[in-house]
Amino acid sequence: SSDLRQSVLSDMTQESMLQQYVRKQGYYAGDAALYNYLSAIPAFQDNGKFSDDAYKTALSRRGLTPAHFEAQLRDSLEIDQMRDAVIDTAFVNEAAVAQAYRLDNEQRALAYAVFDYKKYLAGVTVTDDQVKVRYETDKPRYMAPERVKLAYLELSMDDMPKADAPKQDVLKVIYDAEKDSLFTTPEQRRARHILVAFGADKAASKAKIEAIAAKLKGGADFAELAKAESDDSGSKAQGGELGWIQHGQMVAPFDKELFGLKAGETSDPVQTEFGWHLIQLEEVRPKAVKPFDSAEVQQQLVNVYQQRELQKRFQEQSEKLEQLAFENPASLDAAAKALDLKVQTTDWITRDGGTGLAANATVKQMAFAKETITDGDNSKPITLSPGHVVVIRKADYEAPRQKTLQEVADTIRDALKDDAARAKAQVDAQQMAAAARAGRPLAELATARGVILKTPGLVRRDNIAEDKQVIQTLFRLPHPQKDGDVSAANTQLADGDAVVVAMTAVQEPVWPPQDKDGIASAQQDTSQLREVVAGAEFAGYRQAIAQQIKTKVVNPPVADNPNPDD
Repeated sequence: SSDLRQSVLSDMTQESMLQQYVRKQGYYAGDAALYNYLSAIPAFQDNGKFSDDAYKTALSRRGLTPAHFEAQLRDSLEIDQMRDAVIDTAFVNEAAVAQAYRLDNEQRALAYAVFDYKKYLAGVTVTDDQVKVRYETDKPRYMAPERVKLAYLELSMDDMPKADAPKQDVLKVIYDAEKDSLFTTPEQRRARHILVAFGADKAASKAKIEAIAAKLKGGADFAELAKAESDDSGSKAQGGELGWIQHGQMVAPFDKELFGLKAGETSDPVQTEFGWHLIQLEEVRPKAVKPFDSAEVQQQLVNVYQQRELQKRFQEQSEKLEQLAFENPASLDAAAKALDLKVQTTDWITRDGGTGLAANATVKQMAFAKETITDGDNSKPITLSPGHVVVIRKADYEAPRQKTLQEVADTIRDALKDDAARAKAQVDAQQMAAAARAGRPLAELATARGVILKTPGLVRRDNIAEDKQVIQTLFRLPHPQKDGDVSAANTQLADGDAVVVAMTAVQEPVWPPQDKDGIASAQQDTSQLREVVAGAEFAGYRQAIAQQIKTKVVNPPVADNPNPDD
């Protein structure tokens, strides 16, 4: 939709503007900051530790490369540095906190009465002329939407039969080709490390790591030193424990040193982009290869073969489906016959979509495309999910049309009756509220009008037991002028009922609070108010940046056109 396009464009513009600004101002996210952020993301961890394999796999699933992702992340971290510099300096004074506390903890004595509009329906009469006038006045509201029925062919890999298991020589070829990736567990090493980050003084960090190395040679416990001295927040509490590591998971200098150690050995200081490391190798798991003739391997090989055959046949049939649908654009019959598929038909679909096939965004878009509606052609294959495609075409179509008065008369009549009943309920509520403000007793007024007066008593702004509209109206009322006075107003609830809301007293909180709950509430108010101030200050700062970095939208989103042929 155009609203979504405008929102995305606005977000991208803001991000680009802030990126330009932080670069100009010299903000920079170094490798250590990048690593600390990445290592804390659960999706990139294995057994609670950063895993290079998990990292690359997670990015691959999203179509990202580490270089591209890390470049984006640096931009984000640099913007965060600038944002934090503004937000972290925000503060609020005691007067503002006191006001917020009083507003949050003020209590008001509530009484209210609901006028059910449905009780007024029996006294409402709507004429045919009124229905006709409403129809003519609001004709655009009574349009039948554009809709289409689709004929389609569905090709799914899940519906295809599996190939028979192949002979052993075929499985052996697959085994030899996939042995390293599927049936081999590479050598793994369990290690600890102590990190001393470079900081502002690289020479001082080297002196520190050498001093730690001397303590280790003197018999100090590696884990205890890691807890006390390491700068790696991810492993420090575990005594530097890194878990099991494979070749290539760590940066090159670290990896080379680790895989050159023997079990129980501790390295000399190793320099990487993150600082200085001491590495202790605790245990080695040697490389292991599952044998070809094991039952587990045999079954896995058969599964690999059958899956590849399925993918091959699905690809062949997908290509054939695309070719036949293109060569026979006016019908799906030729493709259905050649591929032994059944032409199916959907129910009516509007631009809002529907269920099943019609819930797919691409199908909804193609269903109302010019090629489908006007030209009447078959679509290209649409991928619903991996191994699942459809080709669609128009089976039936109805353009937007004006509904007749006869079609909508009952709907209009009901709406007019509801409107009139709600208006009557509001008149009674308005009269009761005025009488209450004039000093008439609430209970007497409620009894006279046949409504129930509810008296929950003292309530706060955050009350959730009563209707939200009732609470909002209560806290908009002016304070009573003197004891015994009533402040009252009428309003309408979301379901159309009218309601009279009355306030008979106000209880102000004591400032500063003395009790435990009050002190906790004041602390929460201080925190929330500071967040509001911080957000406002950053919004102002961002506006100031926008004055420096001008933006021009070359092709702004245009309003959606429900009639693509217009």
